[in-house]
Amino acid sequence: MTLYAAYGSNLDPRQMLQRAPHSPHLGTGWIRGWRVTFGGEEIGWEGSVATLAEDHQASVFVSIYDLTKQDESALDEWEGVTTDLYRKIRVRVETMTGAQLCYVYVLNSFEGGRPSPRYLEIMVAAAIEAGAPDDYIAELRERAIR
Repeated sequence: MTLYAAYGSNLDPRQMLQRAPHSPHLGTGWIRGWRVTFGGEEIGWEGSVATLAEDHQASVFVSIYDLTKQDESALDEWEGVTTDLYRKIRVRVETMTGAQLCYVYVLNSFEGGRPSPRYLEIMVAAAIEAGAPDDYIAELRERAIR
């Protein structure tokens, strides 16, 4: 069993159904001591992309999936693990039934830059679809103004 904690645009269950069709959704939780941030602007997309950074005062809302080996390989390729764009790390996710160790993808680039408004709107829509609390969604929306 490989548990994966989806954040950012991967919170969208329809997107995850396309990217990992054989992997059941197990619920949601929080990664405490981390925050969503952005980096990789130099890579050449519309702007920076989502990643995580340690921050003892923050938390990240996630959806948890039990990845099959096939889906894990496909997701690794999609997220750029095979090209060293992202790397996988294990983090503790707090759920209603206890803590779980899950993999997350973290960008192999410096933090900084601004995401495009379109990318932020995709992240907000994904968070809403996944059932994130209103205050978490509001914080994501504020990123568009900063």
